[in-house]
Amino acid sequence: MDVGKDSVVRIIEILHDGLYFVDRDRKITYWNKAAERISGFSAEEVVGHFCHENILTHIDAEGNQLCSMCCPLEQTISDQKLRETQIYMHHKDGHRIPVSVRVSALTDREGQVIGGIELFTDISNQNANELRIKELEKMALLDRLTQLANRNYIEREINNRFEEKNRFQMSFGILFMDIDHFKKFNDTYGHNVGDRVLKFVADTFVHNARPFDLFGRWGGEEFIGVIRNTSRQDLEILGDRIRMLVESSYLYHDDRKLQVTISIGATLVREGDTMESILKRSDELLYQSKKSGRNCLTID
Repeated sequence: MDVGKDSVVRIIEILHDGLYFVDRDRKITYWNKAAERISGFSAEEVVGHFCHENILTHIDAEGNQLCSMCCPLEQTISDQKLRETQIYMHHKDGHRIPVSVRVSALTDREGQVIGGIELFTDISNQNANELRIKELEKMALLDRLTQLANRNYIEREINNRFEEKNRFQMSFGILFMDIDHFKKFNDTYGHNVGDRVLKFVADTFVHNARPFDLFGRWGGEEFIGVIRNTSRQDLEILGDRIRMLVESSYLYHDDRKLQVTISIGATLVREGDTMESILKRSDELLYQSKKSGRNCLTID
């Protein structure tokens, strides 16, 4: 069967996965509809730009900037080897989203490399998050600005985790998080920009959380993560990854790149704990992170 060029283009446009083409210099030459949906960037905003410019700014789980070093697409253009990896892509709204990336070389009819192709899939728990938002809206337990659970729902969730621990001996942990110097940020750029920052920090949480964990807004610039069935090591790894992802996220305001950091207090539930005691302990650990210079995690 002969599939025409127009048919191929239509098939590419209805793909669920994001797809883009680059030339040998990694200048973006094509950007499909799914790439627009996943990244928030329209084709007009990226086509003609180099992928190593400050648009996608891929990072790995350790926070390494892949677009300027160890770029899978650049490596594949060089050696023509297929590559698959998981990275964190910068969304236009500022937050980081985890994507699974598959890269291959683009060749002409003579087999000469003329560029590369990257196919990327959103691997965040978006469907589960959207369902949770709808449920919370019905129960008036949603923070309107960030679309996270509000304080009432966080307290209900923590009580549920205590019941689960008592019945099934299932551990859980708390991440108490605060945006560093947020009042100064608000005073400098205004509350509208401050609201955008709160939103992209919240989006970083939900896009990089497991479906059975819960992140909510405790109040102001404070957030809490209730992490189910976890160990001390796993809680520390998760918390530090979230801290790194927030640090590497950014948004633009008046052509200026704005970034924030968060400090975290992390703790596992202990025998004899109550909701008041575990929250107090995590808040004190958060304060220790602030005293240690901010943008860090303290766990006990």
